[in-house]
Amino acid sequence: MKPKSRFLGIDDAPFHFSDESVPVVGVVVQAPAYIEGVLTTLAEVDGHDATERIASMVSRSRYRAGLAMVLIDGTAVGGFNVIDVDALHDKVERPVVTVTRRKPDLAAIETALRRRFDDWEDRLRIMRHHRVEAIRVRQGTLWVSYVGTDRTAVQEALRLATVRGVLPEPLRIAHLIAAGIMRGESRGRA
Repeated sequence: MKPKSRFLGIDDAPFHFSDESVPVVGVVVQAPAYIEGVLTTLAEVDGHDATERIASMVSRSRYRAGLAMVLIDGTAVGGFNVIDVDALHDKVERPVVTVTRRKPDLAAIETALRRRFDDWEDRLRIMRHHRVEAIRVRQGTLWVSYVGTDRTAVQEALRLATVRGVLPEPLRIAHLIAAGIMRGESRGRA
């Protein structure tokens, strides 16, 4: 991976479960922190369109061809609109990595899905399809799953794209922009 590789970070905006849709923001960063572009789309809250919406956002972007990797904050947007990372990888033809600060509590996720959705088994199956691994970064540990790449490349990407703290800049900036869109000002940590 080159020192100035381009990464796309994707995060959703804050939302209420009564909302119909949630903005999803993508930020293209040339490592370590040069912002090259911002992409946006909408996804249904607790819907089924996240994979298709994100794939369309990335595929129609002029930045797609130059991307080394797509980084997503977690495995779902807008609550439990689950992203099928295999389908996303197939559609955008780029490695896809999910990133979280904490290890997902799959038992708690299963309980929440069972309570809210008739199709809870399908959503959980997609979320569990790839093993979640801990990767140590400069300032802590991130939990990742990935498709279309390997652990070594993910570690290198996280190293290249992280300026300070634990979160890579594309995800940190996507979070800030998404929060600013909905709240008028970003706050809290990404």
